Amino acid sequence: MKVAQYHMAEDIFLPVDEITSNDFTQQYIPLRQQEERLYSDEEVTMLPEVTDTNRHKQEWHLRKKSCQRLVQYLRKKQKPLKILEVGCGNGWLCHQLAKIKDTTVVGLDINFVELQQATRVFKEQPNLSFFYGDIQSSVLHASQFDIIVFAASLQYFKSLNEIINNALLHLKEGGELHILDTPFYMGNEVRFARQRSEDYFTAIGFPRMTDFYFHHSIENLKYYPYKFLYNPYSITNKLSGDKNPFYWIRIKV
Repeated sequence: MKVAQYHMAEDIFLPVDEITSNDFTQQYIPLRQQEERLYSDEEVTMLPEVTDTNRHKQEWHLRKKSCQRLVQYLRKKQKPLKILEVGCGNGWLCHQLAKIKDTTVVGLDINFVELQQATRVFKEQPNLSFFYGDIQSSVLHASQFDIIVFAASLQYFKSLNEIINNALLHLKEGGELHILDTPFYMGNEVRFARQRSEDYFTAIGFPRMTDFYFHHSIENLKYYPYKFLYNPYSITNKLSGDKNPFYWIRIKV
């Protein structure tokens, strides 16, 4: 992504030649609208809490638990903390993280539509800001963070190793990268998962989303010093009846 001179527009830092919709957004926003995943400002302020009539209530219940685990974990970390969320969307998780005392939180996304909403909704949060751009470009310059979070966003990056390597460049020494609410597959499952997604996007009228949605193998994490902070397949979690199907993965440098 080409990065030009920067200015501040409604508290979103962005390159002046990148404001127009990109190919991803042109597919993603109408898809989210059809799936009823675009929310009013009032609804965004309440996330991850949703009403009983919300079509994705169960999904938000899982994301709420993931959020609570992460917040509880970060509250115990030495402060101050500088936190980056990559693929922040409407900013609801950034907002929850910004409630932690002595934190500075940055949300990053190429989805300008939801970034505008995030900035509008959370403008009263002084320790929270949003950047328009791609971490794989120079949008963050040499910024360093204590914590980098990918929550339900890694599936929109084609190369798992490339995006993690780029993120690690922005971690301070002793920093941590956290992956939440993200589907991972065993090697032989990737092909079938890819076909299911292709069938789904085609059925609802967005076949081009297959160009922007990717399926990552858990085996690709072998190159990193990672640890499961939550493993849905552990005996303990299976016996507990916890239905969250997603790993919580920490990579520490």
